[in-house]
Amino acid sequence: MSGTGELRRIARRAMLERGLLPDFSPEAMRQAAAVRPPEARADGGTGRAAGTGGAGGTGGAVRDLRALLWSSVDNDDSRDLDQIEVVAPLAGGAARVLIGIADVDALVERDSPVDAHARRNTTSVYTAAQIFSMLPERLSTDLTSLAPDSDRLALVIELSVSAEGVVDEAGVYRAWVRNHAQLAYDSVGAWLAGSGAAPAPIEQVPGLAEQLRQQDEIAARIKSLRRAHGALELETGEARAVFEGGVLTDLRPDEKNRAKEIIEDFMIAANGAIARFLAARGFPSLRRVLRAPERWSRIAALAASLGERLPESSDAAALDAFLRKRRAADPTRFADLSLAVVKLLGRGEYVAQRPGEQGPGHFALAVLDYAHSTAPNRRFPDLITHRLVKAALAGQSSPYGPQELEALAEHCTLQETNATKVERRVRKSAAALLLAPRIGERFEAVVTGVNEDGVWVRIARPMAEGKLVRGAEALDVGDCIEVELVQTDVERGFVDFARTR
Repeated sequence: MSGTGELRRIARRAMLERGLLPDFSPEAMRQAAAVRPPEARADGGTGRAAGTGGAGGTGGAVRDLRALLWSSVDNDDSRDLDQIEVVAPLAGGAARVLIGIADVDALVERDSPVDAHARRNTTSVYTAAQIFSMLPERLSTDLTSLAPDSDRLALVIELSVSAEGVVDEAGVYRAWVRNHAQLAYDSVGAWLAGSGAAPAPIEQVPGLAEQLRQQDEIAARIKSLRRAHGALELETGEARAVFEGGVLTDLRPDEKNRAKEIIEDFMIAANGAIARFLAARGFPSLRRVLRAPERWSRIAALAASLGERLPESSDAAALDAFLRKRRAADPTRFADLSLAVVKLLGRGEYVAQRPGEQGPGHFALAVLDYAHSTAPNRRFPDLITHRLVKAALAGQSSPYGPQELEALAEHCTLQETNATKVERRVRKSAAALLLAPRIGERFEAVVTGVNEDGVWVRIARPMAEGKLVRGAEALDVGDCIEVELVQTDVERGFVDFARTR
């Protein structure tokens, strides 16, 4: 069996073991096949036949913004495009930022078979061998994807950004949009940094080069202000499997670049705007939160081991200053340090927030108001948020009651955890497959996890995580050690190391 085939079988089994559905029901596939998308009219409205299966007729008036110079930036192989962006300068150094998000709800009716599958899994699962999409591909990579040169319905978040990077919400509304260029992170990032040529669409679409440079400048302003408030800049370098001819050849870090930062900063701003939009209209919401870290003392100890001092109680601004200093001092090891800090910060979660309540906020982003809304093809919480927003726009009551939202928050958090475990499980099998011929080799490693089940470490080349089966005494997250590879087991996803020093 090829490496891809073996990993695909392992991935499917892991999905089932974690309570995730690897396949769509026949009813969901029939529904997806029968979907007829609405057609844009010259006045910006919709022309849709009965029985198309969504809430496309709700959510307020629909504008026509197809002529704007929208573009998308995503992974090289992404087809489930959730968002597009366009900016325009304003007086005094300010700017207007428009972020268009795929209106998945227009074609996926609540409680339909497709919606039931999405509600069960709550997320797309991206494994090293196969993507298990939350929605059928006819939707996620076609009809609900903001694919280039196609008229699509979108939820638009319009922001005004001051010369200092202060974000004010100017509006949330529905619109027809058209993606004029599908771009990829790596090539755009290299071009912005001056280390690569302009991708073909930038050369071919008039005005796009200047548009992207403006986006880069505006996103940098937003980031600068967020970081002044204590937002953390972490870079864990998650492993990405590389196949050649169906054979696994490497596990490489997925590194940040300026193009990724543009999208990240715009999406954080949009998600905050949506949370405040719902709160201002007295609607409940599904918030994404990251509480203050319980293991702050270990983070402080990790900083102390590197000659730095952190306050006794959790302080995001102080932690960010420490991280920036370490990035400058030791950029090659920063991903390892980032990973250790991420592990110690703990996991994010979804919580239902009732009108008038104040939630815990998001520690790493240094924001109080944050609701996932920018990836409805890939995350069910975003689809829930869109339905709430569209009801508010239409002057209707909330489609989800507080108790239902609380149950959904708990379920979405659980399934996200399960999806992460599936992805990690398949990554471990991929690592075992790749490292099988290298038993006895020694590697530099960083401790990434310590719990009642044991101690885990990560090596850099190839990027792989495994269990420390000997020499694990007195270690904690962030410690750097040397290890020897002693055993691999592809079927069980085991990569075992022994400490050598």
